[in-house]
Amino acid sequence: MRRIVSASAAPAAVGPYSHAVWAGDLLYVSGQIPLDPATGGLVDGDVAAQTRQVLANLAAVLEAAGKTFDDVVKANVFLVDMADFAAMNEVYGPAFSAPYPARSTIAVAALPRGARVEIELVVG
Repeated sequence: MRRIVSASAAPAAVGPYSHAVWAGDLLYVSGQIPLDPATGGLVDGDVAAQTRQVLANLAAVLEAAGKTFDDVVKANVFLVDMADFAAMNEVYGPAFSAPYPARSTIAVAALPRGARVEIELVVG
């Protein structure tokens, strides 16, 4: 049985998807891009600023589900430029604590709305 999570503090979905879906004991959190929940627009700034907003959006979804970053078991990070890896990682790292979740970082040709970073999560 699936249960849908909708987070009022996160940006509205930009397509036909839910913020997150419980499937049994696992929570699948849709990828978040750096949209400002107040304006719906992409935040200004470099990949570090965008990563901060993505993490804030993910935190809002996690909170709506009663979870935190400590509950994350897997993260998938999508970057349009692998040259941004270090700057993204500098912001991403402090959001998590040991034992760290598994993670993949994948280079992509483009992301919605011209974002430089997108992150999705699997939560236990």
